[in-house]
Amino acid sequence: MCDEAKLAQWAKEGLNRRQFGILGGVAAIGACAPMAGGSDGDIALPALTERQVSFETPAGTMDGFFVAPASGPAPGVLFWPDIAGLREAKRAMARRLAGRGYAVLVVNPYYRDVAGEQFADFATFAGNGGFQKVKPWRDKLTAEAIMSDAGAAVGWLDAQKEVDTARGIGTQGYCMGGPFTFWTAAAVPARVKGVASFHGGGLVREDDPMSPHRTFDDTQAHYLVAIAKNDDAEAPDHKRILREAAAEAGRPAKIEVYDGDHGWTVPDSPAYAEPAAEKAFADLMALYAAAL
Repeated sequence: MCDEAKLAQWAKEGLNRRQFGILGGVAAIGACAPMAGGSDGDIALPALTERQVSFETPAGTMDGFFVAPASGPAPGVLFWPDIAGLREAKRAMARRLAGRGYAVLVVNPYYRDVAGEQFADFATFAGNGGFQKVKPWRDKLTAEAIMSDAGAAVGWLDAQKEVDTARGIGTQGYCMGGPFTFWTAAAVPARVKGVASFHGGGLVREDDPMSPHRTFDDTQAHYLVAIAKNDDAEAPDHKRILREAAAEAGRPAKIEVYDGDHGWTVPDSPAYAEPAAEKAFADLMALYAAAL
């Protein structure tokens, strides 16, 4: 889980943006998917189109960032950010994904209270009272609220010419966005076919009837649940509970502990670990190739 005390200590010690990875990791990912096309390793990438978007939900006007291949319709992906919200690191991650052939919507989960980017990067979040600022916004993000938002976001995706509605939709989430992917699949089971949670927090909530691990029965998706090694150390039984719940529901699921701490997949996180992040990305591509 995101550790507020640890992030505050890092900020107090003066970690700069290079140490957080913002100058290295994000720039590298952004370079992988330039607007005019390019390459990602040995893979040639298409030209992309992108735009800021907004659309109505039952709770108000949700805003976000949308990027897709310019060449034609592609499977849609609903991307839930981590606690620091919509920012360049997430836009860069979405561009890389779009370069692999997906139409990606990164939503602002805090739209009920604020629009657009609130933190330039994770260093800004950690060093400027980010946890306190987002707490009243985050408290509104219940399972019911996210399921309602997911229905609106998937409906918006399906209305875009860049989205191939004959293919299933994927959803991926990071940190607090991990549970949102489970609730998204339960909200729109006929459309959401691939679910990926990266270092998701709160996937097993024993006393909560809406705990993500209790939603497998309500979905038609394949799952990738990528668990941080320090999260696993704190709750070693959660992977077993998730595996048993998925198996009982008959849902295909890869549930694995990765060699990275909480936040390891996000380039502007202090925990970013490139080898483990690349493995997670490869596993995401395998999930979407099989499910969408």
